[in-house]
Amino acid sequence: MASAFLPGFLLGLSLIVAIGAQNAFVLRQGLRREHVLAVCLTCALSDAVLIAAGVAGFGAAAAWVPWLELAMRYAGAAFLVVYGLRSLRSALRAGGGALTPTTATSPAAGLRPTVATCLALTWLNPHVYLDTVVLLGSIAAPFGAARGWFGLGAVTASFLFFFALGYGARLLRPLFGRPGAWRVLDAGIGVVMCAIAASLVA
Repeated sequence: MASAFLPGFLLGLSLIVAIGAQNAFVLRQGLRREHVLAVCLTCALSDAVLIAAGVAGFGAAAAWVPWLELAMRYAGAAFLVVYGLRSLRSALRAGGGALTPTTATSPAAGLRPTVATCLALTWLNPHVYLDTVVLLGSIAAPFGAARGWFGLGAVTASFLFFFALGYGARLLRPLFGRPGAWRVLDAGIGVVMCAIAASLVA
């Protein structure tokens, strides 16, 4: 059990710790304290579904539909460009979106649009399928009957990471009380998302 759970946990953690569009979005929501539980659950449950599909052996399905990967690649790139440009525009705005007493108590974005954005950042990213379905699925296969424990380890890592990121972001709120810091974050998010989009179509 532990011989399969631990490798799954460590591999799952290593795949999601890297800075990406999804993580940047979770961090931003955590800093603003907007729908943090819903965002963390959406990311973690999405990962759980994809990991389960990979461990169950559906990773080979991608080879049966060769156009699917290309379609997801361009759809994901288009979405990331739009979201990245929005972040860059926000970084250039006067005021920079600092977490002042006024903005901290301003109405939050709606739950549905927030979850929809989170789902798009997750399911329109081809790298998610490569990491969770294909890579984790192929590595889980040699564990045989214990591959379920391998998958559980990866799912556990996903839940721990997203909730730590979402709720741990509040520790950075004093830093982001300054407009300059928030502008840097928005600019960083915009650059990361546009860079990922470029890498998808390159």
